[in-house]
Amino acid sequence: MTLRCLFIDFNSFFASVEQYDDASLIGKPVGVVPVIAATTCCIAASVEAKPYAINTGTPVWEALEKYPDLKLVQARPARYVELHHELMGAIADCVPHGEPLSIDEVPCRLIGRERQRGNAEAIARRIKQTLVERGYSPAIRCSIGIAPNRFLAKTASDMVKPDGLTVLEAADLPHKLHELELRDFCGIGPSMESRLHAAGIRTVQQLCATTREHLRAAWGGVEGDRFWLQLRGHDVPERKTTRSSVGHSHVLGPELRSFAGARSVLFKLLAKAAMRLRSERHLAGGLAIRIRFVGLESRFERDLSFAPIDDTPTLLQLLGDQLSQLEAAIARGRWNPRRHPPLSVAVTLVGLEPSGSITEELMHSRQRAQRVSTVLDKINRKYGNNSLYFGAMQQAIDHDAAPMRIPFAHVPETALEEEAPTRRSKAALRQHASADELYLLRERQFKVMAENAHRESQKRRARNAGDKASAPFKAGAGGWSSAPKPEPESEIGQTGDLF
Repeated sequence: MTLRCLFIDFNSFFASVEQYDDASLIGKPVGVVPVIAATTCCIAASVEAKPYAINTGTPVWEALEKYPDLKLVQARPARYVELHHELMGAIADCVPHGEPLSIDEVPCRLIGRERQRGNAEAIARRIKQTLVERGYSPAIRCSIGIAPNRFLAKTASDMVKPDGLTVLEAADLPHKLHELELRDFCGIGPSMESRLHAAGIRTVQQLCATTREHLRAAWGGVEGDRFWLQLRGHDVPERKTTRSSVGHSHVLGPELRSFAGARSVLFKLLAKAAMRLRSERHLAGGLAIRIRFVGLESRFERDLSFAPIDDTPTLLQLLGDQLSQLEAAIARGRWNPRRHPPLSVAVTLVGLEPSGSITEELMHSRQRAQRVSTVLDKINRKYGNNSLYFGAMQQAIDHDAAPMRIPFAHVPETALEEEAPTRRSKAALRQHASADELYLLRERQFKVMAENAHRESQKRRARNAGDKASAPFKAGAGGWSSAPKPEPESEIGQTGDLF
């Protein structure tokens, strides 16, 4: 069984790009955050931050408690995409690569003599050396896995980090996998792990020893067969997938947690999704709308079906018609937006079809809507997304809501996602024209956040200790306390009612 795949995984990519652009951050714990606020979460953490249990999803206030000197940097998605393409070019100079699986992962197909272990390892070392010679390392490093198929090569790339090189040959299977956890394999998440446990599989050793039929039953279909074959090094053809939806979601900031704010953000999200739809030459036959509220389990949900379309004006009109029902609920007193403000919003275009599969529009109004959409796309591609936009999006534009984001399994096209500078961002740039001034401002902000987090933590510990030591137990009849029940104290970083 030969080595067919070399898999490259860039370590802590977002944080590494920040260290590459700012050499003073190299070797220091860095957290990348969507906004500079103690109530948000880290969307990436540098290699140096992970020993302190600071990872993707760690709340900022908690990260600062764990390591008060953590350097926080606001995310720059467009820059990460730019570096991604540069790094793909560097890899291509060493070995042809396949379609990137995400912004920090790319497989390379080995052919001929490249499949011999010595030659495959030489290619991996050449990639690492190229990163050094072109100045990307030591800030940006990668772990490389080499194996008989892409599944095992990806698994191998995760076995030694950072800057690792791991080779899995047929002779290494399956015993070299036994040290891993079930969740270390791509395709096994929390729900699949529970299903495997229910099937009596709790360790990787048991997973490797089980029969093909047993795995098929655990997965509930042929995916179990595929997993069984891939574990044994077979080169299983990749499943062909077709895009079934295009959508965006956003958690609202406090300043937008109102009906008008949620409506404006939804319009912006749908306009962005419609532009992507046209770029990929698809039509949508349905629209899903979701709104979650603070303090409510129920959500606002609407699923629409219609003849396949792709123009922004018509889609926005359909969205506005549905939101008018929510506005009517306010007037009737069925929803109080001050008591239960909207928390997050999402729109998804579904039922996609190739644009060439539908005949052209005959109605003048529909033709006009399509021409408007074409002009919008041309202007926004040339001058930046939302250089020209619909007035209903104004509030979201003013607050820079729903900016460019990088999904896990997709490298966004900057021309579609990156937004033109708004008045607010331009004013911020004028106010902090000097990079040194901006750095000092951010440093002061981070110190204040760290000090506040530490101070609140100390107060909470002291308060809890004092309550336990000084408060005598008093109970009324039947064990009920005669004192009024205290209000539960909010944890740091917890979102409470805003109104």
